[in-house]
Amino acid sequence: MQVQFQVRGRGALRWLTFGMITIGSLSLVTGLIFAGVSVSFLTDAERAPGTVVALDWQGDHGGGTRKARGDDTPAAYPVVEFTSADGTPRKFRDSAGSNPPSYAVGEKVEVLYRPGSPEDARIKGFLSLWLMPLIFGGIGLLFMGIGTVIALVSRRRP
Repeated sequence: MQVQFQVRGRGALRWLTFGMITIGSLSLVTGLIFAGVSVSFLTDAERAPGTVVALDWQGDHGGGTRKARGDDTPAAYPVVEFTSADGTPRKFRDSAGSNPPSYAVGEKVEVLYRPGSPEDARIKGFLSLWLMPLIFGGIGLLFMGIGTVIALVSRRRP
């Protein structure tokens, strides 16, 4: 019975290792895709001065699990006005929110937008451009690292 248990244990360990490395690889690839989107956006983007005209406070951050844990602290998403190259005034809500707010009402910011679709605009800032690539890439590296360590340690055992 002892031998049979060890065989099952090694099989489970292999599946755990495979799962960790697979999830890590998929997450890392997703992070790289988000990074590529940000780089592409930066390459094509026009720049314009903008002003934060409001803060849109949102309590649900999209996951829905924060309220279940009792943590429904709202995040402030800056609403920015700018004028595109064609002279049209535009307004957008940035995709990155934070608490405490990263921007104040009345603050001047640099806006990046695609010339062909000025409604696709972002504040030129770290959170707006690099948060998603860093989250997915970091999770990917963590899971791949854990999976690799498990694989290396399990190979050393007789």
